[in-house]
Amino acid sequence: MDQSKVTVRYAKALFSLAKEKQLLDEVKKDMEMIGELIKESTDLVLLLESPVVKTSQKIKLLKTIFEGKVNKLTVDFLVMVAENKREIFTPGICHNFAALYRKDKGVKSAVITTAIPLQKELVTQIQQQLESDFKTKVELSQRVNTDLIGGFVLRVDDRQVDASMASNLRKVKETFLQTEINK
Repeated sequence: MDQSKVTVRYAKALFSLAKEKQLLDEVKKDMEMIGELIKESTDLVLLLESPVVKTSQKIKLLKTIFEGKVNKLTVDFLVMVAENKREIFTPGICHNFAALYRKDKGVKSAVITTAIPLQKELVTQIQQQLESDFKTKVELSQRVNTDLIGGFVLRVDDRQVDASMASNLRKVKETFLQTEINK
């Protein structure tokens, strides 16, 4: 089965159950924490991806890691995912759960990429401006890409504004090359 179908299906199931049990906000925090932990811990990734570690051992380790730290529903869900031998899809499930949550709450996701880190106050001002423009809550994250040279790239959902120096230089180069070809 296609990985995206699996992650979406499991995320939808958890989302529906969490919403039904009125645990949506709590489970969202759990899934964010688990997603971040997977990004930071190579040991956890190795555990989830290992074909050598038995399912019963994975379940025991997952319970040891997460029981008492996340909601019981979240632990039960992780156990069920492992029992179904789908634990390798956990990062995608976390990502899709967050997307379902944002859609349900009407929250837009935005990413601003700059050549150097922005000051926290500036990020807050940008977030407030986006919330004013879109008339909804916006979750703004920041990335740094030194290849941009200067300026920024702002992506909100599926729209993007590229005001980077690298992009402007590329456009100047294309114009220059086009002028050379036309001569």
